[in-house]
Amino acid sequence: MKLNESLHAGDLRDLVKKVFEIDSFKSKLGKDQDVCVLSFTVDTEEPAKDLENFIEMGYEFVLDADVTPGELDDGHYRVFVEIERSRHLPEQIFELIEGVKKLANLESMRFRYFKSFKSVDATEENLETIVPKNKNEYDIATERHKLDNFSNFFSNSYADSLEVMEESITFKRPFSGPVTFNILNSGSKREVYDSVKGPIFLESKDMAEVMFLTKVIGNYNITKIGTTFIFENNNWAVALERIQ
Repeated sequence: MKLNESLHAGDLRDLVKKVFEIDSFKSKLGKDQDVCVLSFTVDTEEPAKDLENFIEMGYEFVLDADVTPGELDDGHYRVFVEIERSRHLPEQIFELIEGVKKLANLESMRFRYFKSFKSVDATEENLETIVPKNKNEYDIATERHKLDNFSNFFSNSYADSLEVMEESITFKRPFSGPVTFNILNSGSKREVYDSVKGPIFLESKDMAEVMFLTKVIGNYNITKIGTTFIFENNNWAVALERIQ
């Protein structure tokens, strides 16, 4: 992929986030089973518009590219890209991100599928394995990711807003300030507990911290092991490490 005349390799250096999303947002042009939506996060408005134009002008298979009309709560902008769902979709996404990597001077990129907690490397193999190429695959994939989805998992949260950026998640409530965690792991309860080593902390200061998180985030069963907090929702769990 050649960059167009107005943009050159590295022009959007440090302006495009390394992690992008696939199938996290609804299509404007058709049914989600038929159209795949990519979402890139960009620091400011003008670079977001540059990325939108670059993608729309440079790739014939792109149905539409669009920038959010205003900045997000965190001050960033999103660029949405719509591509028809077909057997060629994984290779088309890979071709597109190769161009984005050159433009943003990124050595590699990662993607989060259907608002999954954790992102994975945007390799041809992972795209081929994870991204559904037809309606049946889409239905199976979205059902499988039902609770491995930060919006669904924390749908009963007390937080006014929930933001996932790169590999961190932030809960915001009025008057209490933001609470931010690194995302360590997600999966079945057994898988997550087996992945976290150390004793369960039951000291008063730890119990007070768990009670605070229950009030801020929601009435979830929360266990503290070492510096890790495990949140449970039915048979699913998420391991988070608080950083703010």
